Amino acid sequence: MGQDHIRYDILAQDALRGVIRKVLAEVAATGRLPGDHHFFITFLTGAPGVRISQHLKAKYPEQMTIVVQHQFWDLKVSDTQFEIGLSFSDTPERLVVPFNAIRGFYDPAVNFELEFEVPLAEEDEQTDAEITAIPVESATRAEAGDQAGDEEKKQASVVSLDSFRKKQ
Repeated sequence: MGQDHIRYDILAQDALRGVIRKVLAEVAATGRLPGDHHFFITFLTGAPGVRISQHLKAKYPEQMTIVVQHQFWDLKVSDTQFEIGLSFSDTPERLVVPFNAIRGFYDPAVNFELEFEVPLAEEDEQTDAEITAIPVESATRAEAGDQAGDEEKKQASVVSLDSFRKKQ
């Protein structure tokens, strides 16, 4: 197989992040989530541009999952990031999350999931991107009691694009 000079993996990843951007922008414009939709968004807390409190950073040093459902405020969406107000154990917090820090987006109302392989800060930046856009028909997720970090959610089976690439 020839060398991908166009970098379709990066283009596809950017396009799929555009889905998240568009959905959040529509929610920001209306101020509410339509129907039963709500979102689990997992992101790397140490990624460039992420702004969270020191308390949350200490509690979730690598990644955290937020739930955008009933109680959120001041959702703002730009081309590169979103900002949102959420409550964690009755403490209001403001988060800024660049779209390129997102590892996962899940809407359990329609079993829609996007997953991205985002290298951790220590990992090599040259790692191939892994992208999955799947309607998850049989996956179940535990409802988050706390607004973030529920690591015990049942995960859908995800197949890496790397498993189909020829090894060099």
